Amino acid sequence: MLESNITTEQFFIVGFPGLLPKYYDLLGTVFFLIYVATLTGNTVFLTLFVIEQSLQKPMYLIMVNLALCDIGFCTVALPKIISRYWFNAGAISFHLCFFQRQLIHYFGTLNSLIMLIMALDRYVAICFPLRYPMLMTNKVMGLLTGFAWSTAMISPGITTIMSSQLPFCGPNLILNCYCDTISVNRLACTDTSQYERLSFSLAMFVLLLPFFLIIVSYINVIIAVLRSRSTQARLKTFSTCVTQICIISIYYIPRFVVYLTTYIPNIKLNIDSRIALTMLYSLMPPVVNPVIYCFRTKEIRRILNKLFQQNNAFIQKCKVEAICG
Repeated sequence: MLESNITTEQFFIVGFPGLLPKYYDLLGTVFFLIYVATLTGNTVFLTLFVIEQSLQKPMYLIMVNLALCDIGFCTVALPKIISRYWFNAGAISFHLCFFQRQLIHYFGTLNSLIMLIMALDRYVAICFPLRYPMLMTNKVMGLLTGFAWSTAMISPGITTIMSSQLPFCGPNLILNCYCDTISVNRLACTDTSQYERLSFSLAMFVLLLPFFLIIVSYINVIIAVLRSRSTQARLKTFSTCVTQICIISIYYIPRFVVYLTTYIPNIKLNIDSRIALTMLYSLMPPVVNPVIYCFRTKEIRRILNKLFQQNNAFIQKCKVEAICG
């Protein structure tokens, strides 16, 4: 049993409160593998983007920003919970907890904005194919993604500053796998209803507005595809859209459930289920994004195949030289 100590200078990341200790190593290993998979997939794509000039175009610029965002989020969220389950090192200082909280919500907001830019890019590419090269240049994409990186800090910054001003004199156990608004505010020894309303309003704004615009863009894409005379083009575009919509659904729908069950009294969700949903929408997209958005494209598969062939040729050459030498 975890003791609920009084908050002084640090918090303690609990993770799943209902998890039996015998499963700690297993869950820590799962989180570690997710972290490694996220780093590997996204780093491979970033490396390809740097060395292959043919990839340096608007569509892949979006993927670069998404990869950086996913790496950033997992690097902020996972090391502490891994150390908690492997070494029982779940203690986190007061200021570091709020720093983690800020970055967790920052990367979450940024991810939402990047997906909106991605949906906008696909909308222009499919609905206005002739104007796409003029509308979506590298410069325009750089401005859009730069705007996303800068404005994503606003909403989390407001709630982090307000939460840091709350008095914390109660239990110090963070009932989550990382510091976030909901878990931290519950430890304040004062009425937090005002802060909760503000946090809920800002969360719904940064989630609902991009989600609404994404849905509108994909509806227009689907309408444009249905008007296409090419059956092959329709199937290809539908396949891409369905895959992307599945990732978007994993990102948004569990988030809505968590926020609604937290801030609406009549809707209840037990703590372990809430944490499971939180980790689902937090960790699933970073793992599968490189596969869905990058490695499924013909261009990247062609580049990888070329690199593998060059590597095999180099190995064979070394073997021949070793034998002849």
